[in-house]
Amino acid sequence: MVQWYIAAIIGAACAVVGTIIGIVIRRAIAEKQIGSAEQQAKKLLEDAIKAAETKRKEYLLDAKDEIQKSRNELEREVKERRAELTRQETRLANKEDNLDKKAEAMEKKEETLAKKVKEADEVKEKIEQLHEAQLKLLEKISGYSAEEARAMLIKNLEDDVKHEQAQKLMELEAEFKEEADKKAKNIISLAIAKCAADHVSEATISVVALPNDEMKGRIIGREGRNVRAIENLTGVELIIDDTPEAITISGFDPVRRETARIAIEKLISDGRIHPTRIEETVEKAKREVEASIKQAGEKATFETGVHGINIELVKLLGRLKYRTSYGQNVLDHSIEVSALAGVMAAELGADVTLAKRAGLLHDIGKALTAEIEGSHVQIGVDIAKKYKESKEIIHAIEAHHGDVEAQTIIAVIVQAADAISAARPGARRENLENYIKRLEKLEEIAKSFDGVEKTFAIQAGREIRIMVKPEQINDDKMALVARDIVKKIESELEYPGQIKVNLIRESRVVDYAK
Repeated sequence: MVQWYIAAIIGAACAVVGTIIGIVIRRAIAEKQIGSAEQQAKKLLEDAIKAAETKRKEYLLDAKDEIQKSRNELEREVKERRAELTRQETRLANKEDNLDKKAEAMEKKEETLAKKVKEADEVKEKIEQLHEAQLKLLEKISGYSAEEARAMLIKNLEDDVKHEQAQKLMELEAEFKEEADKKAKNIISLAIAKCAADHVSEATISVVALPNDEMKGRIIGREGRNVRAIENLTGVELIIDDTPEAITISGFDPVRRETARIAIEKLISDGRIHPTRIEETVEKAKREVEASIKQAGEKATFETGVHGINIELVKLLGRLKYRTSYGQNVLDHSIEVSALAGVMAAELGADVTLAKRAGLLHDIGKALTAEIEGSHVQIGVDIAKKYKESKEIIHAIEAHHGDVEAQTIIAVIVQAADAISAARPGARRENLENYIKRLEKLEEIAKSFDGVEKTFAIQAGREIRIMVKPEQINDDKMALVARDIVKKIESELEYPGQIKVNLIRESRVVDYAK
């Protein structure tokens, strides 16, 4: 036990001794290492100090160089600015010298100008004195005061200006008219070129073809009663000569001729030819002519593109198909005037539809000249008013022959279109118109007597056939009426040769068997 205890103490002592020895050894080693590190650190510090000193010197040298460069640059700039200031000072000094010189010159000029102004005032005063003296002298010589002379001068000047103005206006008006004439000619030429309507001049005869010569005898009838019936009912003259298979219908009124032609053709086609049948056929022919008249009016409105016309006006337009003016068909003339007016209105920027309508209706009064007294212009105006046409249309109708002054461009256009259509070569034949007027006048003279029912001018005006009312004119009075008509024809009408006055009194009694 003691041994173990001693052994333990010895072991513990050995352990303590070993530990102390280990600590001493480690301390020695550490001290050695610390000494070596201090030496290294000292060396490194010395090296760092040397390097820093070297860098410091280098930086100082660089800084000195930069400072020297900046100083040199600054000195150069200062020198340049001083030189510039010196130059500016020199220029300013020169300018001051120049200004001083100019000021001296201006002073001299002002002095000179003041002298001249003074001299001018003196001269002006002398001139005013002379002017006053001259005015007084002029007033004394002329006998007018200054105000009166001034007024006279102004008046003369105004007269001169007015004269020059009038001359200028005349020149401008002449130039304007020349230009207007050129433009008008161009428009009219264009209108004529665009409207090339064909016109058929109406003759005074119509020819009806017969199937054979035997039919000619049937139309003549027993003792000529069929021919007389046709002539009395239609107012035409049938010329049955040696011309084979043809009958000539003569009459100045185209409506009568057309009625007779249709009636004869129907009679030939039917074969039954006697006075009663002739009367029925003539009535049918008249109705057909009326239908043809309406159709012609509708066709005219369709061709011209004029719509909305009253149906009665359309019928009156159709009647113009059988009316001629100096040999020119009035309906064709109206259609042509409508087309011309439309073209000119389009060129002038006017209302084309209104111009066409006015052109189509401008001669509408000619449809009733045989029934109503007065000029066709006034009749046309009354008709247009009756059927509620516009004021522009009525004025164009009223002004188309210059009876009143044209107030609208449409009226002027219709005037021009009417003149173009009437004046173009071949449009009219004056001799035929005069002939027709003479025959119409012959019928009017006969109609003016009481008791006259119908009148027909036949044989180119060499005979007037007059149907009288039997209840008003008896057989004894027939000779007196014929003599009065002859005297009136001789006093009021000019005609070649002689005119046969043929009065016909026919009594009829009609009754019915029941």
